[in-house]
Amino acid sequence: MKHISTIIFDFGGVIITIDQQQAIDRFKEIGLADADQRLDSYTQTGIFGDLESGKIDGETFRVELEKLTGTPVTHEQCCYAWRGYCKELPQRNLRYLQELRKRGYRVLLLSNTNPLMMEWAMSCEFDGNGNPIQSYFDGLYLSYRCRLMKPSSEIFIKLLHEENLSADEALFVDDGQRNVDIARQLGFNTLCPVNGEDWITPLEQILSTHSNSNRS
Repeated sequence: MKHISTIIFDFGGVIITIDQQQAIDRFKEIGLADADQRLDSYTQTGIFGDLESGKIDGETFRVELEKLTGTPVTHEQCCYAWRGYCKELPQRNLRYLQELRKRGYRVLLLSNTNPLMMEWAMSCEFDGNGNPIQSYFDGLYLSYRCRLMKPSSEIFIKLLHEENLSADEALFVDDGQRNVDIARQLGFNTLCPVNGEDWITPLEQILSTHSNSNRS
């Protein structure tokens, strides 16, 4: 059993608590009547999936959304609607990310996300204390930048290649069971918490098990 050197986190459902209904309500508010049929908690499709997989940019998404709603939609409204997914950002999670890095772990983000959501996350508004998401991670692997989405194995393989990392040296934390299943098949250590739960204790148990195993 190899020592875990790198911990890879999903964003929605792990770092932030997801509220899909709030996102649906906001998209309906700006004119998308069938938002509940078009939005998903884990892997988006249609123009939402095209945005998250990097096939279209934010402006193209806005134009296409206008076509679906039949009403004018601004860039700000698009950002507002996407941010509906964020119910809360538990400060304990951010403190723990900092602690892991101080302990010598490499901490990465691997997320199906989009430039409109990241416009907020990468700004000084992210944590409420003037720090962007980049302040908490050693690297960001974002679906729209990678042009790949979980649960495709390709995005995991890309991360391993770019990090010069072996899967059994990494712990992958994601609330999506399909994503965790793929990661496990590739040899990652995994943890699949429920959206919004405190996952720090079970994560520490995994790290402790590997640490003790390496000492024995």
